[in-house]
Amino acid sequence: MTVPATPRRSRLGIVVLLLAVAIALLGMLAARGVGRLPDPLRSGPPPSFAPAAPGAAVLIGAGDIARCNSDQDEATATLLDALEGTVFTLGDNVYERGTVDEFRRCYDPAWGRHRDRTRFPVAGNHDWATAGAAGYLEYFGSAARPSGATWYSADLGSWHVIVLDSNCALVGGCGAGSAQLEWLRADLAASASRCTVALWHHPRFSSGRQGDHEALDPMWRALYETGAELIVTGHDHNYERFAPQDPAANLDEARGIRQFVVGTGGTDLRSMRATQPNSEVSNADTHGVLRLELGADGYEWAFVPVAGATFTDTGTATCH
Repeated sequence: MTVPATPRRSRLGIVVLLLAVAIALLGMLAARGVGRLPDPLRSGPPPSFAPAAPGAAVLIGAGDIARCNSDQDEATATLLDALEGTVFTLGDNVYERGTVDEFRRCYDPAWGRHRDRTRFPVAGNHDWATAGAAGYLEYFGSAARPSGATWYSADLGSWHVIVLDSNCALVGGCGAGSAQLEWLRADLAASASRCTVALWHHPRFSSGRQGDHEALDPMWRALYETGAELIVTGHDHNYERFAPQDPAANLDEARGIRQFVVGTGGTDLRSMRATQPNSEVSNADTHGVLRLELGADGYEWAFVPVAGATFTDTGTATCH
């Protein structure tokens, strides 16, 4: 007796059903970690450095950090777990609006492990997206405004560390006559340190998508006139290092300020645009943190990538 052939539509239905079952089983296994490939951002040995030289201080950090729907902030926080030093942030600490709830749910489980040694937090535009930067100020407390304003300074080892607020329109300006610029000039005049580093969010110069921020020229000039060494910023979601330059972007090896952009703390990275004058190194595909070893007469820098990544950038320089 001839057996009737299975209709083609029935065979197709069976195949679809089997595929659905297989996908469901794979999903269950993945949820339990069965058969999952190692995460390249979490594998590999932790970073290590020789102990800092006697009398030197170490600063480590980045900007543009935490998102609830990303684990890259956890990958950079894991770097901090293995690195000694004082932590700084460079603004846009948590997305999207810097609310108290976002700090609690998204920032605190990762970089929050190092809140006690985060001595130099910086406010970014996403932190100011909540009125009065209320979430940022509540989370970091007195560390974010030790003297009442969102700009402040302190000595670290032999260095003078200045935190400024580059959200100029929200803090009364950054130019002539502004409270922040007047404070900066007075602070620089009162400092006895040979070496100075300034931290803020928006880069004065950048080859990234956001580009240059000319409104910050007065603060850059004040720092240049008093011989500051470094400015470290975020905002553009990439890494970039500039050669020492003057306020007009002219190469100045003798008195110029070296600027870093370190918007690599955890949020999505973005491609570079046209390379600006004096840009020496840039990278737009690696999360990580910047480590600065600050000595009595100079500094060392190292971009530390998340585990599994290979890009890095290191160097040394002397103070003016």
